[in-house]
Amino acid sequence: MLPSVATTLVSKSTIFPHQKSTLAYLKLSVSDLPMLSCHYIQKGCLFTKPSIPTHTLIQLLKSSLSHTLSLFPPLAGRLTTDSNGYIYITCNDAGVDFLHVNATSYKICDLLSTLDISPLFKEFFTFDRMVSYNGHFSPILAVQVTELSDGVFIGCAVNHAVTDGTSFWNFFNTFAQVCRGASKGMNKVPDFTRESVLISNAVLRLPEGGPKVTFDADAPLRERIFSFSRESIQKLKARVNCRKWTEDNGVELIMKNSNDYQHKESNKVATIFENWFLKNADNSKPLIADETVEISSFQSLCALLWRAVTRARKFQASKTTTFRMAVNCRHRIEPKLESYYFGNAIQSVPTYASAGEVLSNDLRWCAEQLNKNVRAHDNSMVHKFVEDWEKNPRVFPLGNPDGASITMGSSPRFPMYDNDFGWGRPLAVRSGKANKFDGKISAFPGRDGSGTVDLEVVLSPETMAGLESDPEFMVYATRQL
Repeated sequence: MLPSVATTLVSKSTIFPHQKSTLAYLKLSVSDLPMLSCHYIQKGCLFTKPSIPTHTLIQLLKSSLSHTLSLFPPLAGRLTTDSNGYIYITCNDAGVDFLHVNATSYKICDLLSTLDISPLFKEFFTFDRMVSYNGHFSPILAVQVTELSDGVFIGCAVNHAVTDGTSFWNFFNTFAQVCRGASKGMNKVPDFTRESVLISNAVLRLPEGGPKVTFDADAPLRERIFSFSRESIQKLKARVNCRKWTEDNGVELIMKNSNDYQHKESNKVATIFENWFLKNADNSKPLIADETVEISSFQSLCALLWRAVTRARKFQASKTTTFRMAVNCRHRIEPKLESYYFGNAIQSVPTYASAGEVLSNDLRWCAEQLNKNVRAHDNSMVHKFVEDWEKNPRVFPLGNPDGASITMGSSPRFPMYDNDFGWGRPLAVRSGKANKFDGKISAFPGRDGSGTVDLEVVLSPETMAGLESDPEFMVYATRQL
């Protein structure tokens, strides 16, 4: 998709690798193939405007991209299906799209001063709603550089059947590193081997013309970012992992957290939360934690979100809810994949519970369900997922068909802010329209690098309004500008 009236296309060109590829074909894995029905990944970074002239900046980025593509030859290739139905990345140096777009009527503050994520960010990516199967006919990667009056946004659209988040951010980090002239001694070289259990002889049969996305891309949605400070997350984790809780000292702990927030946020939020907890606490259930299990900060945060969104959706107690987490399998497979294995090496781990269970049990219980499933996803479970897919090869059913799902993607561990192209770190990380549906959550690290986590939350307008007024959730969250 070309830019809208809010932006003006200045130029569009094809960038080729600086050196010819020495790779021939890379077979898509059982983690790659299901993504053929997903939109291209759209992620990018907002920066202050560099001091160099625009034409110099564009040439620098083009040259740096060319050199980076030599290190990531699959991104400059195309998808190919052979006569047996196997799908490969052909590393044929066909090139990637590069767009230079003008949006100088806008300032950085215009993008970051709204409660919801500014819709203008959607104009900063090309290949809008491009399905990954189209990598047979279109570039696997496109880079759009959008000028603001006082900033620049570098947005990438990349085929989701070729990369996951780990591979994408390794490419983006390398692109920045090459641009600022720091490519010597680079130790995050992508690994292109295709020798693991993820490489299968099973054939994915697709309809003529390729698959379609499995969700309604036109459904009305709201998107905003909720930021959780390191201190707030530590308090949440302490609450979830509190040893031998009784209801009384549980209230004491939570009221202490609220009193801390009185100095930082407002007396109103603290009072609302105290009243909410006292009203909703189940007096018949002592809050006793299992001392043998340590719940992680991120799982604690996911449990908080699961409860709050379930409350906001106002389900009957018997309604089954699902919380899906994308799990990196690189270190779970035996033998382990390289940390920078290039491709998709993720599996979606679902946790099921009725709305009644989610809301009547304490936060610890919800976190334990998530923790149990993630810990169980070991080498044997990875193999089980592969075997299950081989029995019934299929695309990934991304979406929320029953209205009761939450899908957590991305990761606060991704080095999204380690992207200095030569004029400073990003001010913000944002995504485009791709793969957005009710219940899609993306976890980003906070910009300050202190352990802050930002959640990009996509919900129906009604559910978002409920989340924003949820005292248990909002006492930990702060507004992200």
